[in-house]
Amino acid sequence: MHNVRRRIGRIFPHAAAIPIAIVFIVPLAWMLSTSLRAPGLPPPRAVEWLPGQPAWDNYAQIFRLLPLGQYALNSLMIAGLAVGITLVTASAAGFAMSQMADRARERITLVSIGLLLVPLTAVWLARYALFAGLGLINTYGALLAPAAMGSSPLFVLLFYRAFRRISREVFESARLDGAGAFAVWRRVALPLARPTVVAVGVLTFLMYWSDFINPLMYLKSQSLYTLPLGLRQLQQLDRTNWPLLMAASVVVVAPAVVVFLTAQRWFLGANWLSGTEGET
Repeated sequence: MHNVRRRIGRIFPHAAAIPIAIVFIVPLAWMLSTSLRAPGLPPPRAVEWLPGQPAWDNYAQIFRLLPLGQYALNSLMIAGLAVGITLVTASAAGFAMSQMADRARERITLVSIGLLLVPLTAVWLARYALFAGLGLINTYGALLAPAAMGSSPLFVLLFYRAFRRISREVFESARLDGAGAFAVWRRVALPLARPTVVAVGVLTFLMYWSDFINPLMYLKSQSLYTLPLGLRQLQQLDRTNWPLLMAASVVVVAPAVVVFLTAQRWFLGANWLSGTEGET
């Protein structure tokens, strides 16, 4: 009886995950299937997993209509730079918070949580005026400026939580060996918080890769456009050509899926903080 319960306990989480996975996979499969229909055809009324004659030329056609290759390189450059900058600034801020006195740490944590409650629309006008005054309009500096501040208070709080779970004795041992604050952060804290580093990196990549509003607000030159803006341009060229629109959507979504599948092994498996947990 005990063995049966153990088997059920192992099978149940996987069985429960199947319907959730279907909810996410079906729209992607429908998008891919629609992208292979003949140009100009409306979406199928019934479920059509694979058209009779897949129109693979749809993908070449969208690159002929617009310079999506250049847009993709622009998006990749912005997202890559944003990930690197965010990981440095957010992890450094989170580490500093974790080393503060209790009262100061609690106050900054409350401020960070309060900032999360502020809607982005409330700061659009102020940001635009600030970036215009700094001469950042129509440059990637306006898009990357938030990364210099950690991109989001959530990322700082994630690192703060990860560093607080590391035993203080680990940091004290490094300091006794002569390591300064920078060395402790880089050589001790970051390696022990590797799952958080990967998680924040993935979330940052998705944030900047799929960003539509900020490039729309700050970029004026077409040569600087990103993929989300290219998708909008394609929609303006022909709003009813669903196969081409879905083909462009696949191009936008595919890198995000690849990044997640590549990083998922860090979210599954052993606990990297095993044996080093400190205060929570």
